[in-house]
Amino acid sequence: MKTIFKYVISGFIAVSVFYFVSSLLERNRDKEQLIAETALIEKEINNVSKLVVTEMKYAKVYNYENTKSYGWDFFQSQKTALIISNARAQISYDLKKLKYEINAPDKTIIIKYIPKPEMIIDPNLTFYQMDNGLLNRFEGKDYNTITRKVKTDLKQEIEKDAVMKNAQNRLLSELSSLYIISNSLGWKLNYKKAEINSTKEMDSILF
Repeated sequence: MKTIFKYVISGFIAVSVFYFVSSLLERNRDKEQLIAETALIEKEINNVSKLVVTEMKYAKVYNYENTKSYGWDFFQSQKTALIISNARAQISYDLKKLKYEINAPDKTIIIKYIPKPEMIIDPNLTFYQMDNGLLNRFEGKDYNTITRKVKTDLKQEIEKDAVMKNAQNRLLSELSSLYIISNSLGWKLNYKKAEINSTKEMDSILF
C-alpha cells in the first residue's frame, strides 16, 4: 500500500513539475514572440521614417504695376513690369518627426502625430519690359515685394492643385505599411483614439 502511495505521489510531483516547466517555457515563448514582433514593428517604423517628397514646376506670367500719386493725385508716376515665373515647388513630409507609441501588452501601435507638409517654392523670376516712372523707379525692395507676392500666389495655387493630393497619397503609401504589418501580426493600429481597420479607412481618418 505504501509503495502504491509513493508511486502516486511521485507521479503527481512529476506531472506538476512537467506542467510548471511547460507553462514557464510557453510563457517564455510568448514573451520572446512579443519581443520579436515589437522589434519588427520598430524596424518597419524606422523604414517609414524618411522624407517623402513631391516636386512640380509652374510657369506663370505676371503684370506688375505700381503707381505713386503726388499733390492730391494731381500728378501720378507709374512703373510697370512683365514678369515670367518658372517656379519649382516641393512638398515634403519629414516622417522623422512622426510621433508614435507601441503598447506591447495590448498589441497596439498608436500614431500620435503626423508632421504637416512643408512647402518650398523657388519662384525663379525673369523680368521683362521694365518701365520706370518719371518719379517712381524700380528699387531693390520692389524685387523683394514682387517675389513675396508671387510665392504667396503660387502657394495658394499649389494648395488647391491635385499635386497636394498626390503628396498625400505618397504619404499614405508610406504609412500603409504600418497597417499591413500590424494587421499581419494581429496587432491594432490607432491614429490618436481612432482605430484603423483598412488602408481606405486610413485615408479618411488621416485626411
